[in-house]
Amino acid sequence: MNILLIGSGGREHALAWKIAASPLLTKLWCAPGNAGIAREAECVALDVADHAVVIEFCRRNSIDLVVVGPEIPLAAGIVDDLAAAGIKAFGPSRLAAQLEGSKGFTKDLCREFDIPTGAYRRFDNADDALAYVRAQGAPIVVKADGLAAGKGVVVAKTVGEAEAAIAMMFEGGFGAAGAEVVIEEFLSGREISFFALCDGETAIPLASAQDHKRVFDHDEGPNTGGMGAYSPTPFVTPEIHDQIMARIILPTVAGMKQRGIPFRGVLYAGVMLTEQGPKLFEYNVRFGDPECQVLMLRMMSDIVPAFLAASDGQLKNFDLRWFPEPALTVVMAAKGYPGDYKKGTRIEGLDEATQIEGVEIFHAGTVEKDGVILANGGRVLNVCASGRTVTEAKQRAYEAIDRIRWPDGFCRRDIAWQAVEAEKS
Repeated sequence: MNILLIGSGGREHALAWKIAASPLLTKLWCAPGNAGIAREAECVALDVADHAVVIEFCRRNSIDLVVVGPEIPLAAGIVDDLAAAGIKAFGPSRLAAQLEGSKGFTKDLCREFDIPTGAYRRFDNADDALAYVRAQGAPIVVKADGLAAGKGVVVAKTVGEAEAAIAMMFEGGFGAAGAEVVIEEFLSGREISFFALCDGETAIPLASAQDHKRVFDHDEGPNTGGMGAYSPTPFVTPEIHDQIMARIILPTVAGMKQRGIPFRGVLYAGVMLTEQGPKLFEYNVRFGDPECQVLMLRMMSDIVPAFLAASDGQLKNFDLRWFPEPALTVVMAAKGYPGDYKKGTRIEGLDEATQIEGVEIFHAGTVEKDGVILANGGRVLNVCASGRTVTEAKQRAYEAIDRIRWPDGFCRRDIAWQAVEAEKS
């Protein structure tokens, strides 16, 4: 099969690595890719926002399957346009992608189909939103309705923080994404990531994971796109796993089908494990980044048939196998992230780092110039490792990081601390 992968981040490098291992693969392209993906695929400088250009490339190269990594092309309807051109693509339609593209859409779906989530209200003006926050008190959560690169959520500990977030969003802090704001109840508990593969009617669970959103150790500092992750999480017991499938994932798939917009692709549920049971706080419509990296390390099955089965509505009798060993990833980011940071800084020692047993490094924001790897983004590298325990995987990942020479980079040093503590007890 000829496959085109769309995207350029760490998630896409992990997907490229996994797709490249499939015996079904003839050739893999990636648009636009990065320096790490170039080792697995032929990177092509396509403008993925120009769907006609992507379709022409697919026809010229006899592409059998397009795998869409990021949310922005999905929300823009690239899967619809490829399907209309007779090209198979893995991912949801534009309307189904509203599960991520509109926080209000998802909250309304939860209300309609009795999916457990926090209480909420939607607002299209600052005055009403401010009045609601002042009446509710804090802590409270303020969200831009649209896509904001994983940064459109403010967990306000005080009413003043909530007021500032509302003002920032309605004054254009997130552009069009903040034209409407969703304000919701603060959910107390443990946050986990849960993934399911969907074909519009059937959903099969993928492995659980836990990511670390805050930029600094001890979950301090601003939210980011994710600073590390591990899988599986010990906090998703078999009982909780079944509750999430029965109360959250399956009602969502059934509800979307009932609305006439069946969901095909990866459903990524951000779930809070509360005292009342699992509650949904957000959906994403693609693999998480950096959770995808640890899922790909743990997936024993060939991923290409899974993509095909989801796209063709054939998951009913499909099964996935997983390596039991845990996997962990640590994000190395450019100093200053998630604020301003420098590009073009030199990274050395990657080959030495990958010599450690169980270690894989997935590139997120890199370019290669004259044989040298340069940083080209905020989140730059995903240093991943597997091990017999989370503790061993963590030790291997940080040992690899210590071999990487990049003075302009930093990382959290406490990824998976909760699981490590659980292993000690």
